[in-house]
Amino acid sequence: MTDELRHIAQAKQGDADAFSHLVTAYETSVYRLALRMCGNPHDAEEAAQEAFLSAWKALPSFRGDSKFSSWLYQLTTNACLDLLRREKHHRGTVPLEEQLELVGDSSPHQAAEDAELRDVLQQALGALSAEHRQIFLLRQMRQLSYDEIGKLLGLESGTVKSRLSRAKKQLRQILLQQGNLFPSSSVLPKGEEGDHAL
Repeated sequence: MTDELRHIAQAKQGDADAFSHLVTAYETSVYRLALRMCGNPHDAEEAAQEAFLSAWKALPSFRGDSKFSSWLYQLTTNACLDLLRREKHHRGTVPLEEQLELVGDSSPHQAAEDAELRDVLQQALGALSAEHRQIFLLRQMRQLSYDEIGKLLGLESGTVKSRLSRAKKQLRQILLQQGNLFPSSSVLPKGEEGDHAL
């Protein structure tokens, strides 16, 4: 039995010292993931703490069907998404889907067009399934890698790529049907090779 498995088994029995070893082993990767999702150190620290607290509470029910790291990363992304939703509510910030960066000049005409495109894209995103929308946002908004998204959601990176591809095709179809298809360069940031927007 590895040290990690031993610590997991002991922590499941309520051993706080064993759990502290798990925290030490994963605190850096959990924080980095939270920072990429939340966008600032303060929120990332809060989300990471919430993720570890959730892990401590839920550990007795952890059956080992997935890797401990995958389970912990899923708790982390849940904590981040919950925090982002709370911050939106308390601060009156725009929804995650509306934060998409639009490239263009800052003229009043361009600003009006950008606002209209955000509204159109928000509606199109709302028509996607929850699983496709989540992957699309994690990739395009938070710039997470395929492997990071896979760890968060307990998926193979190939599955992440195929779902992201389907999400983009669905968005393109929705936008075509609405008569709102626009140049990709003006709507979404470009990612890795083969991962251009729409």
